Amino acid sequence: MLLVLRENSVKMCPRPANVVSAEKKEDSTKKQQPLETINLDQGDPTMFVEYWKKAGEKSSIVIPGWQNLSYFPNINGGNICWFLEKEFSDEIKKLHELVGNAITKDRYIVVGTGSTQLYQASLFALASTDDTGNDSSSRPMDVVSAVPYYSSYPAVTDFLKSGLYKWSGDACKFDDKNEPYIEVVCSPNNPDGHTMTPVVNGNRGKLIHDLAYYWPQYTPIPKPADHDIMLFTVSKSTGHAGTRLGWAIVKDEKIARKMTKFIELSTIGVSKDSQYRAATIMRAVTESAQSISLQLAGNFFDFGRKTMVDRWERLRKVASENGAFSLPKYSKRYCNYFGEIREAHPGFAWLKCNLENVEDCESLLEGKLKILVRGGKNFGMDYKKYVRVSLIDQEDKFQMLLDRLSSVSSSSTKIKA
Repeated sequence: MLLVLRENSVKMCPRPANVVSAEKKEDSTKKQQPLETINLDQGDPTMFVEYWKKAGEKSSIVIPGWQNLSYFPNINGGNICWFLEKEFSDEIKKLHELVGNAITKDRYIVVGTGSTQLYQASLFALASTDDTGNDSSSRPMDVVSAVPYYSSYPAVTDFLKSGLYKWSGDACKFDDKNEPYIEVVCSPNNPDGHTMTPVVNGNRGKLIHDLAYYWPQYTPIPKPADHDIMLFTVSKSTGHAGTRLGWAIVKDEKIARKMTKFIELSTIGVSKDSQYRAATIMRAVTESAQSISLQLAGNFFDFGRKTMVDRWERLRKVASENGAFSLPKYSKRYCNYFGEIREAHPGFAWLKCNLENVEDCESLLEGKLKILVRGGKNFGMDYKKYVRVSLIDQEDKFQMLLDRLSSVSSSSTKIKA
């Protein structure tokens, strides 16, 4: 038998008031759910995941269980740094030659567990050597850098409580008193992305150039850098922060030997597995730029540049529309690598809060918008209007950043619905 229900033939019983009330409360709760906290404090370069997923086997490496058991490299090639693998050293030189961002000919390469270890090794080598090249036993050498300086410099400098050197703050306020000192020049600068040069320029100064971001996806490359000590890192060049590997290009043989000794005594060298992986990745980057392989993924640096240009354009649009925040402006320069005049698109945004009733930008972003950032005080700033925001995380986090910044009114700290 077929049962047919006519329209309106079945009457629905009214729902109890307590059920309706509970449903409304549930809907209201859903609308008022707290924001998910997004961490843009660290420069975690996960935006490159998209590229390397497309790169395939060319960027992969298999290490058998029997390989790399020895402390010593499989092939060293006569390097002063006795734990440096020749394959990694060769790929470093090829990549710098391709990009044109550093001179490696007749230079010494020292490998370290990230650029932080190499920074400490540089301090040790420079501070333990006097003006004549002999071992130094004088008072602790002052270490300075121009504000805003990289936030880790003070802590890393003083962490070992060395009697050889000590952190002495802002290079712009430093009086060298004709004494030896070390100035750290970070260029492009972390946090604000500007091109930097030495500030103190004293007769007895020694320089460390931190060039972690001197790559064409972040900044124009007008010429190869040629300094006494230049620090680079895999994390920012290719995006492989977890590999924990960096390298220094050093002019002076004695300094290179002292840096090597520091790392030897600290960690008895550097992971061979990491060096082989980094060599494979760098080879893939070089070949992608030469159109030898990785057609699907394309030129690595072109991917990085397009991604950073797109993100900066979207971020500047948000800042200009709501007026609550402002960003640095960068002068255009000729880039030899891309063969064009372009401006910098740094991996961090040095964001300034323009709201009159907000003194602490970090508290605004973390408290109201649930965006973890790094406040200006960490970079030597006297006031709290500035924050550093990472722009090299994955796309979903970046879009959440834009959405939340857009919700701030320029006339108040009230978040728009």
